[in-house]
Amino acid sequence: MKLPGNMQQMMQKAQQMQERLQQEIAQIKVEATAGGGMITLTMDGQKNLLSVKIDPEVAGDVEMLQDMVLAAHSEALKKVEDETKQKMSGMLGGLGLPPGMF
Repeated sequence: MKLPGNMQQMMQKAQQMQERLQQEIAQIKVEATAGGGMITLTMDGQKNLLSVKIDPEVAGDVEMLQDMVLAAHSEALKKVEDETKQKMSGMLGGLGLPPGMF
């Protein structure tokens, strides 16, 4: 089934925007800390944990270390999601869709 010209152009534009969005999300890198910088995590746009830095001072207190790693991980996830939403809203605005559709 062939779509009308205008609809076909919109679909092509949406596909191009989706590909561009995926490329931009792949380039996202965020850093999150906990414990005043005693734990630092780096995460990419696909929510892969890239690195973990731990200040040797907290290495002896396992329970506190676990809590700080979880807190930093949660912060990193939120940052990735915020950046992704920001990129998506910027791109989707170009489609002229009604607010709240995405």
